[in-house]
Amino acid sequence: MAIANPIKFIQEVRAEIAKVVWPTRREVVLTTIMVFIMAALTAVFFTLVDLLIRTGLTGVLSYFGG
Repeated sequence: MAIANPIKFIQEVRAEIAKVVWPTRREVVLTTIMVFIMAALTAVFFTLVDLLIRTGLTGVLSYFGG
């Protein structure tokens, strides 16, 4: 196994970092807003599903439970 040259390694890292395309502030803000919207929609969806299952299960248990 070859021993890596630390200076060459740092130069290669800098070259790779220079290739990275960083998002603009607007892109970050819009993406963050979309994440919050999707999280809220998911929370509402699972709340409704939970309510539906709970209501159905309560109905079934009360029907057969007496």
